[in-house]
Amino acid sequence: MGGGKVPGMPRRDVSEPVELRVLDGPNLYFTRPAIKLTLAVPGWLGLSEGRAAALAARMGLSDASPVSYRPGPPRSEARRRFVRRIASHVTKRVAEETGTSLAVRARPGSEPDHVVVAYPWQHRTAAEALGQEVAALVTNALDGRRSFSRLVREAGIRLRDVEPGPIPVVPDPAIPVIAVTGTNGKTTTVRLLAHLVRAAGRTVAYSSTDGVYVGDRLVEAGDYSGFGGAARALAQPGVDVAVLETARGGMLLRGIGTLHNDVAVVTNVSADHLDLHGIRTVDQLAEVKSSVTRITRPGGWDVLNADDPRVLAMRRIARGRPWLFSLDPDHPAIRTVLGEGGRATSVIDGALSVLLPGRDPHRLLLLEDVPVTLAGISRNNVQNAMAAASAALAVGLPERAVVRGLKSFVLDEVSNPGRANLYELDGRIVVIDYAHNEAGMRGMTEVLRGLCRPGGEVWLSFCTAGDRTNQILHDLGYTAARGSDHPSIAELPRYLRGRDPQDLYERLRAGAEDGGAKDVPVLPDEVHALTWMLDESRPGDVIGITALGQRRELFALLRGRDAAQVTPSRVRALVRRARRT
Repeated sequence: MGGGKVPGMPRRDVSEPVELRVLDGPNLYFTRPAIKLTLAVPGWLGLSEGRAAALAARMGLSDASPVSYRPGPPRSEARRRFVRRIASHVTKRVAEETGTSLAVRARPGSEPDHVVVAYPWQHRTAAEALGQEVAALVTNALDGRRSFSRLVREAGIRLRDVEPGPIPVVPDPAIPVIAVTGTNGKTTTVRLLAHLVRAAGRTVAYSSTDGVYVGDRLVEAGDYSGFGGAARALAQPGVDVAVLETARGGMLLRGIGTLHNDVAVVTNVSADHLDLHGIRTVDQLAEVKSSVTRITRPGGWDVLNADDPRVLAMRRIARGRPWLFSLDPDHPAIRTVLGEGGRATSVIDGALSVLLPGRDPHRLLLLEDVPVTLAGISRNNVQNAMAAASAALAVGLPERAVVRGLKSFVLDEVSNPGRANLYELDGRIVVIDYAHNEAGMRGMTEVLRGLCRPGGEVWLSFCTAGDRTNQILHDLGYTAARGSDHPSIAELPRYLRGRDPQDLYERLRAGAEDGGAKDVPVLPDEVHALTWMLDESRPGDVIGITALGQRRELFALLRGRDAAQVTPSRVRALVRRARRT
C-alpha cells in the first residue's frame, strides 16, 4: 500500500519519477487493484517539435496516426497529451516484452509537468518493478542514441527475473455491502443506515470518520472511512450487513476497500478538498466519487442524488440499477429512470414516498415523523433520509423495519455526534454541526433560520481546516454571513495543515465581509466562541457552531450549564413556532 519515490533516477531538468503508488482496491483508474506511477517530464515537454517527433518515430510510433502523435509546441497542452501517449506506449511495450497484455490509463498529473500512468496489478513486486522500468525508460528514451527496442528487451530480461510477490488482499464480501460516498452527509447517512439495519433485527458493522462499529459498539476509534476501515468492518464476526463510508482520500491513496458492493450511495458532490492529490476541480472530484458506482454488482442498486447534476450523471457509468432520490417528485430524470425499470424516492405531500414503475407513489411516512429531517426544515437531512431509506430497501430490509428505524433515529450526541445536535439553554437554541464547507454551511444556516422565532437573531461561529483552497475559504465565510446576523470565527490551531493562521482567518473574514458582515470577531477556539455567543445573545436567539476540533468540550460545556437536549417532539414545536413568522 502507499507510494514512494523511485530511487536512482536522473536530474529533474530531464525527467524523473515522482511517486509509485500501489492502489490495493478498485480506484479512479480501474475496477481492480492498480499501480499509479507519477512522472515529472520537463525534458519531454521542453523538446523542440522536430526532436520530439523524431524520438517518437524511433520508439515505433511512426506508423501511427499523425494527428494522434503530433508533438505540438514545447510546453503546450498538445505536447502534454503527446507525452501522456508516449508514457502509455512505453508501459505497454515493456509489459508485452514479458508476455503480458496490459490495460493502461494515462492522465495529467497534479503539476503541469507531471503525467500519471496507471495499470492493473496481480502480483505486487512484479508490478512495482514494471513501474520502475517504465520510469527509467521514459527518461532514457530522451537520449535517442540507444535503440529503444534494445532498451525494452533489456527491461524485459530484468523483469522476468523478478519474483512476482504477493497478490491483492482486497476482500470480495459474502455479505451485503452498502458503500456511501459524497462530499456532505456521508457519516449521517452511514449512521442512519446502520440504525435501519439494527431496526430490522440484523447485525451491522459500519466504518466511518469516527471509527469502526458493530451494532452500536465502538470497535476501533479514528477516521476509518477508507480501505482499512472497510477491512476492519468486514472482519468482524457474525455480521449480516456492512455499511462503509467511502471517502475521497481513501479512494485516491489506496483504493476502495471491497471488490464489489451491493448498493452504492452518492449523497452529493460540492467544492471541498480541492487541490489535493491531483484533484483540482469539482468535476474531477465527481469522477473520483463515481468509482463506487462502477463496482456495484449488476443486480445491485446505485442510489443517486438526482438534485445534484454531477451525481445524476453517474447513472451513465453505474453498473447497478438506478434508484434516484430527489426533493422534486416531478424531476424529469425520475420519469426517465422509472421508464427504464428503475426506482426513486421523493417527498410527496409532506411524506417520504417510493416511486416504482407503473404504480402509484407509495407513502412511507411523514417528514415530521423523521427526526433526522428536523421536522422537514433541513433539506440536507431530508436528502440523507431519502438516501438511507432507498439503500435500506434496495438491500432487502423490510419496509416496516425501515419506517420504524426512520422514526427512532435521533440527532443527539450519542446517535449522531456533531451533526445537527440541538440544545435549549436559557431561552436560546444551540445547534452543533460539522458544517465545514459551503454546502454544509448552507444547510446549517437553513436549520438556524428554520428554528429562529419571530424577533430572534442568529449567531454563528465557524471555521474550517487550512488545506482548503482560497476560494473555498471565501465562499464558506460568505455563506456563513449571508445566513446569520452575528457571524464570528473560531480558531482551529490543530487543523491549520500548513497554512498561516492569520491568512486562514483573514480569508474567512473577507468572505464574511463580502456577505455583508461587519467587525467579524475571531475567538481563540470553539469553546470560547460558544461561551461568547451564549453571553452576548438574548433569549429567543439561535446559536450555531461548527464543531470541528472540540466537539466533546462543547458537549461538556452545555451539560455543565444544564442545557437540555431538544427532543423530536420539541423540534416540531419549535419549527411550528418559527413558521408563524
